Amino acid sequence: MFCHDGNEAALVLPKNETISAIYVFGDSIVDPGNNNNLATIAKGNFLPYGRDFKGGPTGRFSNGKVPSDIIAEEFGVKDLLPAYLDPKVQLQDLLTGVSFASGAAGYDPLSAETANVITMSGQLELFKECIKKIEAAVGEERTATIVSKAIYIVCTGSNDVSNTYFLLPIRRSHYDINAYSDLVAGYASQFLQDLYGLGARRIGLLGLPPIGCVPSQRTLGGGNNRDCYEAENQLATANNAKLSGLIDNLKTVFTLPGTKLIFLDIYYPLLSLIQNPGKYGFEVATVGCCGTGLIEASIFCNPTSIPLSCPDASKYVFWDGYHPSEKAYKILTSTIINLHLKEFF
Repeated sequence: MFCHDGNEAALVLPKNETISAIYVFGDSIVDPGNNNNLATIAKGNFLPYGRDFKGGPTGRFSNGKVPSDIIAEEFGVKDLLPAYLDPKVQLQDLLTGVSFASGAAGYDPLSAETANVITMSGQLELFKECIKKIEAAVGEERTATIVSKAIYIVCTGSNDVSNTYFLLPIRRSHYDINAYSDLVAGYASQFLQDLYGLGARRIGLLGLPPIGCVPSQRTLGGGNNRDCYEAENQLATANNAKLSGLIDNLKTVFTLPGTKLIFLDIYYPLLSLIQNPGKYGFEVATVGCCGTGLIEASIFCNPTSIPLSCPDASKYVFWDGYHPSEKAYKILTSTIINLHLKEFF
């Protein structure tokens, strides 16, 4: 557990405020295993994933916990946020929150479709099904309270940049960076309107990271020196400007009582870890711990990678070629939640 200068783990909420549940939508950063039973290469339910997680691999794309877990813990709701599609999920889990996120998804539905995972609109369908299950158990009135008092986290967009735009030719041949960021923001807008329409009131939307600086993207587009892949960072920055503007715009449209919309910047906090690893207790920031650390992620970070993997993931900003380590996730999630806590109430 990452403690804040020795304070208790859970944050102190503003008085008389309660958080009923945490519901999360997005991609592999916050997917605790929804992809496990899908026919996709975007999975992490095998070693060395989960090697530092109590109980071993679960489908979380890291060596340990992922941000959805850490957010639930920080807000004092529960220690782990389960995957909605986990067959072991009980009604009690639904009442306090689950993640609907699916590794490899993006705002652009093409991202999920090409990887054969759950689109953002598909994740909303699962949330609708979840609401029906809760209503059947506790009635409409209590369900409405749970839904309105919950915190919603939306975390996606990286796959749109690294996979859909730069790896595949389809979008790039029709959209320049500015036009593509408009397309992405349009899909994000529709998603947020639909989520609000289902009763969500406290919504935090995470921006994109400097995706060009993650190890696999340095290897693919950073030249011989493995510098950051600047074109990807440009698109991530353009998307963040549009998403941040979208949040400002929707604040004037979503006017029902208790509505809070927050744009959560992750770009600069993660860039700080990458550029100043020693300041945060890391030793390595440009390669991942898994395998060679240059490219492997999802099915390419697998049991055959174990002999090459680093002994201590807590010294690495990145666990694999794409995803941060649990330690990096804890630092980043704590930083962001602490910075924006009051805006949720």
